[in-house]
Amino acid sequence: MAQKRPFNEGKRHFKKNKKQKSAANDGSNEEVLLVDIRRLLRDTKLSEDEPEDQQLPEQWTELELTISELSSTGDGLALKDGRVYVVPFAAPGDTVTAKVVRTVDEDSYTITDFVSVSEPGPHRTETPKCPYFAQCSGCQFQHLPYDYQLAHKRKIVEKAYANFSGLPPLAVPEVGETIGSPLQYGYRTKLTPHFDAPPGARRDKRQGNKVDWKEIPPIGYMKKGTRKTMDIEECPIGTEAVQRGMKSERERVRKNINDYQRGATLLLRENTERLKEGEADGVEITKDDDGNLVRKTCITDSRAISTEYVDDFRFDNPAGAFFQNNNSILPLVTQYIRDNILAPTIDTPKENGSSDDNTTAAPPPKIKNMIDAYCGSGFFTITLSAMFTNSIGIDISPQSIASASQIATLNKLPPSSTHFIAADANDLFSAIDPAKFVPAETAVVIDPPRKGCDKGFIRQLLAYAPERVCYVSCNVHTQARDVGWLVNGLLAEGDDAEGMEGLYEIESLRGFDFFPQTSHVEGVAILRKKGTPAGEVGRGFEDVGATLGAEVASEQKEADVVGKLDGDSGIMEAAPEASEISSRS
Repeated sequence: MAQKRPFNEGKRHFKKNKKQKSAANDGSNEEVLLVDIRRLLRDTKLSEDEPEDQQLPEQWTELELTISELSSTGDGLALKDGRVYVVPFAAPGDTVTAKVVRTVDEDSYTITDFVSVSEPGPHRTETPKCPYFAQCSGCQFQHLPYDYQLAHKRKIVEKAYANFSGLPPLAVPEVGETIGSPLQYGYRTKLTPHFDAPPGARRDKRQGNKVDWKEIPPIGYMKKGTRKTMDIEECPIGTEAVQRGMKSERERVRKNINDYQRGATLLLRENTERLKEGEADGVEITKDDDGNLVRKTCITDSRAISTEYVDDFRFDNPAGAFFQNNNSILPLVTQYIRDNILAPTIDTPKENGSSDDNTTAAPPPKIKNMIDAYCGSGFFTITLSAMFTNSIGIDISPQSIASASQIATLNKLPPSSTHFIAADANDLFSAIDPAKFVPAETAVVIDPPRKGCDKGFIRQLLAYAPERVCYVSCNVHTQARDVGWLVNGLLAEGDDAEGMEGLYEIESLRGFDFFPQTSHVEGVAILRKKGTPAGEVGRGFEDVGATLGAEVASEQKEADVVGKLDGDSGIMEAAPEASEISSRS
């Protein structure tokens, strides 16, 4: 395949024109990395005898660097001659050879490409299961043990709130240990490899000629730091069904390449069919964690309906629509929210330390209602509905609302207590009947896209003032910013918006590892009204987390001993385009 124009990773991620310039506090990879770089430089005291003016290495020069730490973006950071070098696929303590790509002199850092490891650090203990690791842009951590990945992701959440919330340290509770994924490989139920058109394809189309494919193009994902597509035959973070689909789709494209007039993105979406005894036949049959017989297949038509089960809830969605891509962790997430979304009843002790029925403080109002903002196809509305008298899911997309309503009916949820409406997020709460959804008796679940909530939504939420808020986020940095607004309030903005007082305090923070082997971490923040008695933070879940962690460690240790960790069954969509991991839709 013809090469695309040379691509400079530094320019792509760090140099923007005025129209492209990111908004302050937008939680972008650029901003997050720059915060880590500036902190490392600030904390580093240069020796007095170090020359003030250092000669900067030229582009493509190879350097030997020692990695000091991992950034929140998953890149290694190395200090040398008073500047920071950003090195992908590295680990703290590594001595590596890296190639200079681009220098940002005004911020004293340099983007590099990883070349090789001269001396591994103490944390580089794992052998990557993917032959494309350190080239493909999808995974960053296959060389790190899983417990270290989880610990690092806890630090990511901590740094997000320290750097982006605007809150004093005492206003931020201790971040809970990251809840790991039951599957560290073979977990992704959706991948989207792609291929590009051959050189001259645009010219051929303009001239009305058939595109000339002289060879089969690479089918896969982007090579790290370039705009080149790598040919990738397998992706071990995909499920077995998705891996089978990848092989068959690659073969189909090879046979039919001349039918394409341009490049294309392929859809690989797992589909689950529960079977009865006697219906099981074929190699695709297995048992799920609950003992159900299931057939796992791969759907490649974006308009076809894919089925997934979370506990006993069934979700039917168009295969191309958004749905979480790691089903193994979803029951843990929903159980954690069930355990923490309701206000606890707290006894107030007497002065002598005792308590009885006569000294119990007035309990917080009973939470009867739930509003699921940014509900999509209704995942949280449906899985949490049994806890509430009334549940309503709201989304800007009429298609998502139609799908959510159908899924609620499929799961036999009564429309009188569980329903969905389409509304603009900036006018969301005007659709709520305050007589039915009394704010003091209502919990709001927020699960926005990666960019987080805008101030218009935050103002609505503060005006409505629900008793409890559960904020689920695929970008803990924008989550921290938004939670800071809910706690601190918002300043007036000219004549357009009045200042609003913050109403909430953070009850608990915890990360969930939706995407093992990557730097991504999902965040769950539980907020309560200020002045509400504090409950048992994370109640009912510590044991689950500890048990899961022990099971994961035990299983990994056993697998390492016998050498049978499954590398075949298992990003952005796919390990590869970190874009899907970094975007909800």
